[in-house]
Amino acid sequence: MGVIKAKREAVPEKPTLARAEIVDKPTRRRFETELDGALKRRSATEAKLAGALRAIAPMSGALRAILADVVDTMIRRGSLQRELYAASIRSLAEVDDKHAVGLIKRALATDEAGGAAALSAACFSRDPSLRDVLAKVAGSRQSHLAFGAETARVVRGESNGAHLAALAPMIKESHRIAMCTELFVPLARAPMRACNVGPALTVLRGAERHLGRWLVLGEVAAKAGDKTPLDEATARAGEGAPSSQAAWSLVKWALEGTWMGGGGDAVVSPQTRPTLELIARLSDRPSADRDTTFLFRMAHAHAGATRPMLEAIVKQPPLDDDNAVRAALYLARDHARTDMRDALLETAGTSRREELRGVAAAALWDVGERVRAREIADDLVASKFIGNVAWGARIRAAAKLAPTKNGISHGGGRDTLVGETHFRWIQCGWLE
Repeated sequence: MGVIKAKREAVPEKPTLARAEIVDKPTRRRFETELDGALKRRSATEAKLAGALRAIAPMSGALRAILADVVDTMIRRGSLQRELYAASIRSLAEVDDKHAVGLIKRALATDEAGGAAALSAACFSRDPSLRDVLAKVAGSRQSHLAFGAETARVVRGESNGAHLAALAPMIKESHRIAMCTELFVPLARAPMRACNVGPALTVLRGAERHLGRWLVLGEVAAKAGDKTPLDEATARAGEGAPSSQAAWSLVKWALEGTWMGGGGDAVVSPQTRPTLELIARLSDRPSADRDTTFLFRMAHAHAGATRPMLEAIVKQPPLDDDNAVRAALYLARDHARTDMRDALLETAGTSRREELRGVAAAALWDVGERVRAREIADDLVASKFIGNVAWGARIRAAAKLAPTKNGISHGGGRDTLVGETHFRWIQCGWLE
């Protein structure tokens, strides 16, 4: 009998809320089976499973109840470095699930305060009962734990930021890099209230040589009401070598959008032409990843300067990797490349690389081929690749939540299923 199933049979279940469930029962069972196997034996694909769960959990209370069991099991085992633990506790906290607060408390009470995932989760909870345990961790002799807990206190409105600013110079480079990914990237993409996190982040930015991480720290500060990073980027965009000016001009554009609350859409699209080197520098990921996040951020904002690079990524159909699928999406939707629509149809329906079918089908939904995408989704949820299952579930959910006449999109909106966060979770297994 499975680990999760055995636990669930030991405790009477509450009545199910079938009407509130967006994810169908067979798909939920598939995820439960995958989780049960992962708890018995850690696999090399755990990050992909965890990322798929990150994308699907907000749509399913039943799945979140299972994730609560996963977090409980991981805390009891002391397995707080597992991807499933990080994905589960973050997912519960970010949607304010009823299980989240109790589990966060238990995690914070462990050695290492539950790890960066628990400290990040605490930032998203407004429950006052976390106040005391966070204050205790904020007094830790380990500066990185104290900084993480104090960040949560400042974000939650429980501290004026003075202690955080005092801790900032003590943070080692390795801890700063880890906190940027695990603590500040989630905050950069989430709504934030005004708070005094800016002075501490100014200290961290002063020691940061990686432009992508500098931008993440700047965006969190801007969301919290600090204009300092935008002023710094504006000044640097007008000085130094041309390559440096180009990079800082894009940082300035991104921060202007953050400051104005539009994430890039509220300001004029940048005219700087991106290159692979420039885009890699602007990613929060390690340079070796050659991550193209910033390119698609620009494409999402309808920046015409992205077209040459998008076409260089696609080359000639068939689409042979994840980024080619995403590039085809924007070329088809925003640049009238009908051949790219055909390429997406081919990849989603008959690709020799099964792992690309799900993201290609979601891209079809985004370009308006909703009938075909919905048909393919029924096949995807039975795929051996958990990422395809996740994309199929997202397409089905989108069809339930936002149906259009005859299943066809008539709008030109910028909302996409293949958004940056979900792409990173499902396709890359990056769990922040």
